[in-house]
Amino acid sequence: MSETLKLTILNRQDELNRIATEVEALGEREEWPPELVFRANLILEELGLNIINYGHDEGVHEIEIVLNSEPEFLSIEITDDGKAFDPTEDAPDPSLTAPLDERPIGGLGVHLVRSMVDEFRYKREDGRNHVALVTRRDK
Repeated sequence: MSETLKLTILNRQDELNRIATEVEALGEREEWPPELVFRANLILEELGLNIINYGHDEGVHEIEIVLNSEPEFLSIEITDDGKAFDPTEDAPDPSLTAPLDERPIGGLGVHLVRSMVDEFRYKREDGRNHVALVTRRDK
């Protein structure tokens, strides 16, 4: 089976619930294992929150999300018009050894996403951030 899901959301946290609902429905139609549904939702929540919280100083903006479910893999593309930010280069390295209450904020979400995907690419084009991720369905 192969299906593409395209979503356009606003840069508001309540939109994350709509993403989760749509991902779960796609996972059900495509017969994803529960781990893939969890992984896709966590990836989209982490990256979506970064865009919502840090991508813009003010105003309402659209974030485009495309999920392509293939028999062997899931690809996710996220496009936004926020501040240029390359998560593959610009995200701080998280502190993984310090006690939780002493760790600086930042970098842990991107680190988590990196650990869940097989490919993680970024480009800035026409004033927009483009993040492309690929993960095997059976990872």
